[in-house]
Amino acid sequence: MSVLTAEPGAAPADEEPPDTGERHRLTAVTGLAALSLDAMASVAYGPEAIVLVLAAAGAHGLGFTLPVTLAIAGLLAVLVASYRQVIAAFPDGGGAYAVARTHLGARTSLVAAASLVLDYVLNAAVAVTAGVAALTSAFPELYDDRLWMCLAVLVLITGVNLRGIVESARAFIVPTAVFVVSILILIAVGLFRSAPVSTAAAAGHASVVADNATTVGALLLLKAFASGCSALTGVEALANSVPSFRVPRVRRAQRAEVALGAVLGVMLIGLSVLISRFHLQPVEGVTVLAQLADASLGHNWAFYVIQFATMILLALSANTSFGGLPVLLKLLARDNYLPHVFALKADRQVHRHGVLTLAAVSAALLVFSGGDTNTLVPLFAIGVFIGFTVAQVGMVRHWRGERGRGWRGKALLNGFGAVLTGVSAVVVTATKFEEGAWLIVIAVPLLVAAFESVHRAYARIGERLGLGRIPGPPHRDRSLVIVPVSNLSRLTCEALNAAASLGDEVRAVTVCHPDPEDRAHAHALARDWTQWNPGVPLIQLPSERRALGRPIAAYVGETAAAEPGTRVTVLIPEVEPDRLWQRVLQNQRGAVVAHAVRQDTDAVICRLRFRIS
Repeated sequence: MSVLTAEPGAAPADEEPPDTGERHRLTAVTGLAALSLDAMASVAYGPEAIVLVLAAAGAHGLGFTLPVTLAIAGLLAVLVASYRQVIAAFPDGGGAYAVARTHLGARTSLVAAASLVLDYVLNAAVAVTAGVAALTSAFPELYDDRLWMCLAVLVLITGVNLRGIVESARAFIVPTAVFVVSILILIAVGLFRSAPVSTAAAAGHASVVADNATTVGALLLLKAFASGCSALTGVEALANSVPSFRVPRVRRAQRAEVALGAVLGVMLIGLSVLISRFHLQPVEGVTVLAQLADASLGHNWAFYVIQFATMILLALSANTSFGGLPVLLKLLARDNYLPHVFALKADRQVHRHGVLTLAAVSAALLVFSGGDTNTLVPLFAIGVFIGFTVAQVGMVRHWRGERGRGWRGKALLNGFGAVLTGVSAVVVTATKFEEGAWLIVIAVPLLVAAFESVHRAYARIGERLGLGRIPGPPHRDRSLVIVPVSNLSRLTCEALNAAASLGDEVRAVTVCHPDPEDRAHAHALARDWTQWNPGVPLIQLPSERRALGRPIAAYVGETAAAEPGTRVTVLIPEVEPDRLWQRVLQNQRGAVVAHAVRQDTDAVICRLRFRIS
């Protein structure tokens, strides 16, 4: 038995050495601001979703608002407890994808990943459109410009996230705090009122409550529960983004998860209590949250503060996607299910390609929907329910395999949560299928197929490259370097100098066309080459057609076939302009030759950049 001891002065195992970018990572507080905006903002539409469903059963149905909300709060507690365990068990992030990959197999993990990818993308688009919709509700004259405003907000959030997740957290911590404090004040004041202080917001608006419906069936309650569960979107984001936290990452992410669950649960239950206390009925054109603010605080400046804070937080809640999706894409790329470029990390701990991809797809959705929230909402939240269910089932397998202290209770908790979220996923998909949820049903298998195609491609590449196997000893082959030239210049000289350093033999080649002008140019080049006498032969390649790359590729192929055992390299000299705009002045001959040689031969291609300064 051996004992490993740390060297004197070495960092402990759970800490990182200095200058690893920790200052660009999140604390528990900034993690809440950066990754929980989606969940926080959901209190603006979660209780309303419950009320709108129960309104079909009339005033009697609205009496079940609080029980349904308590059931959702119970599920929230289960999810928070579960995701705390997910954070501890899978500190590399990935949430449902990481759990499923370990305990449920590759195919299930890809289903979870595809669902989360769709949810993140839709969340970004829905959040922006919802925030702008709140603004256009207050200022109707801006309604026709909502698409441009949506795109402007998306550009703003993207720009902030490209500067780093800590920068986004700092930018959004103030509006998050204002919103949460405003909602808590609304609840606290409302609890001391026996009747609404104002109903001005709902005055003149038609009620959507059914007049003669009194029966509340199990299916209606189940539908209300599933609709209200939209308030739980975003709970998984912290578990998906554990690597974004500072060390100790697990502890900080768990604290943020518990804080999110506590704040979200208090707000949901508090708002539902006020709905029951004030006997609030949903009306057309006015949100439930606006009516609650009106009833609790009055139709004054406090009412407008809450509306404005809600609008800002709804728009900024897209940041949850920008914090979670790039980390998920990184894990998929690490496992060879996405291009490896998504695993690259820029300065400030930014997965830039993931951020930009999310922004581009979200912008396309905004253009497709015309900035209309109702076009996107039917597709929203289905993916996250699938992720919830997969994560819970995977954690049941985790506890059964680990069999540590109290594993039965933990497995039972996760199994109960899996049943609840699974039923919610089925109900939401069924009730919203004709409204557009069928797109998700189709999109998930397509994404899974795309992931598997990328994985197969990487597997083929890895097999060809012999990845994971120790290669044979290196040996030296005879090297022949072929240099395409078109005239004599300093660039030609630099190219031959580099070629002589690379190979045992150097040949220059030039393509000759039958046109009189081209024949004269070829004759002049041959004459000047003889006069220069660089010690390198110039081989003229006749071509009847006005082609450049194909004749050179054909010569390279013939040479390689005639001289087996010789490593052929094609060195293509190119000018590197001093200014970016000057690239349009180039004729792109090098790119044409490189494409033809790469397509038709196995020769090594070396493009020599000669910088002009």
